[in-house]
Amino acid sequence: MSLASEQLVVRDLGLQDYKSTWHKMQQFTAERNSDTADELWCLEHPPVFTMGLNGKDKHLLNTGSIPVINIDRGGQVTYHAPGQLVIYTLIDLERRKISVKEFVRILETSVIDLLKQYDIDAQGKDNAPGVYVNDAKIAALGLRIKKNKTYHGLSLNIDMDLTPFSFINPCGYAGMAVTQLKDLNPEIDSAKVKHSLISHLSRLLGGKNTSII
Repeated sequence: MSLASEQLVVRDLGLQDYKSTWHKMQQFTAERNSDTADELWCLEHPPVFTMGLNGKDKHLLNTGSIPVINIDRGGQVTYHAPGQLVIYTLIDLERRKISVKEFVRILETSVIDLLKQYDIDAQGKDNAPGVYVNDAKIAALGLRIKKNKTYHGLSLNIDMDLTPFSFINPCGYAGMAVTQLKDLNPEIDSAKVKHSLISHLSRLLGGKNTSII
């Protein structure tokens, strides 16, 4: 087993422009090789709607001045903004011997395990990837996979203005309820949530050598 297969580099990037970050993910994936360590990019974005490859304009109801960017992940439309933790997963699935279905389950389980720490019961849904609390979506998933290498990842609503979710049909579902951790547990600390989620995700990915930059 190569050293790279055991490494997981976590980059804490703060607030980042969406489009430039997306292009950096594409470049990283195109240029990586068998010696490139997997990475997790933890960040937030200014307000933006993103439309996946299967996105339909009918799910954009009233986006106003918030930009809409068509991107190369799967799925429909979602919303990003400050107060939402985004983790981009730049992972070599073949090297870690993880199937796409297993990887989706790992992402969902990392959030479910995190929420258990706050006595919040959450579930995934077979027909609608993501994590839900009482049928309200708290975390969204979206992936692009090229030659068994992933990019994009997951977003977790922590403490944000949820109003713009009503300007769209989230993930293509009309009337889908959306929630966030702050409304379920007002005492949460966003920094602790971030570090806990990274820990759960690293554990489930088998990261024996995780470094945070």
